[in-house]
Amino acid sequence: MSRPKLNDQLFAVLEVELAKGPVAHGWPDQRWTLARIKTLIGRRFHKSMTLSGISQILRRRGWSRQVLARRAVERDEAAVAGWVKEVWPHVEPPRRRSGTGSSSRTRPDSR
Repeated sequence: MSRPKLNDQLFAVLEVELAKGPVAHGWPDQRWTLARIKTLIGRRFHKSMTLSGISQILRRRGWSRQVLARRAVERDEAAVAGWVKEVWPHVEPPRRRSGTGSSSRTRPDSR
């Protein structure tokens, strides 16, 4: 097993930086993404990590992925339902039906 790029002391510093929030580090909103954390690690510690490596180290230290629990206030459920019923069937291509065929690329199906 390889040594982690961030030891316990560096990870403690990273947690302090993450607690400050993305806006304090120059991003326009309050969402931490793996790409933003990667940039922060590069700026703060001059280390490069892969996104999957960052995800693994965060999970090992008890961090979890967060998903928004609410929908936009502006969302109009009636308009969404109407769009799904009226517009979506014309946008989505019809599915191919399974049927007889040939596994050969050069020979058409035999019936």
